[in-house]
Amino acid sequence: MNKNRYSKTYFKEEQRFKQWWIILIVLSASVFPWIGLIYQIILGHKFGNNPAPDWMIILIWLLFGIGFPLLFLSTKLITEVKKDGIYIKFFPFHLKYKFFSSDEIESFKDREYRPIREYGGWGIRYGLSGKAYNVYGNKGLQLVMKNDKKILIGSQRSYEFYKAVQKLKSEKTQ
Repeated sequence: MNKNRYSKTYFKEEQRFKQWWIILIVLSASVFPWIGLIYQIILGHKFGNNPAPDWMIILIWLLFGIGFPLLFLSTKLITEVKKDGIYIKFFPFHLKYKFFSSDEIESFKDREYRPIREYGGWGIRYGLSGKAYNVYGNKGLQLVMKNDKKILIGSQRSYEFYKAVQKLKSEKTQ
């Protein structure tokens, strides 16, 4: 980890998925394992025409009735701008911060984008427009790196994010 990781913070944002339809899909997917657990394990009836063994019902319940919703609820995108660059962590998929040095950033702009059309949705995405880290909305900061790679970091406070990177870059040139 970079020694400057704990230096002054110009910008910090923590975002979570908020789309009602994604939440509905996750909750809907977790209902069936709960029904199977209650019906077969708690009430003692066989669940379905070709019932799974009890251990499998419990395993499916743990994975999809508990694990999948907890994974979804714990997912968050943390973005920080420090004096040496941009740090992002897409928890729980990144256990350490990903670091983008200010020296590697060729240009950047605050912009609106189309998450589904440009990147195929939200999350850690690869699209024709480069790589994206986003969880909600359609605004973010587009980075163009010196190696010509494009990285979009979604933000609900994209203008503040832009101003923080602008400050970072201007202090680096002084």
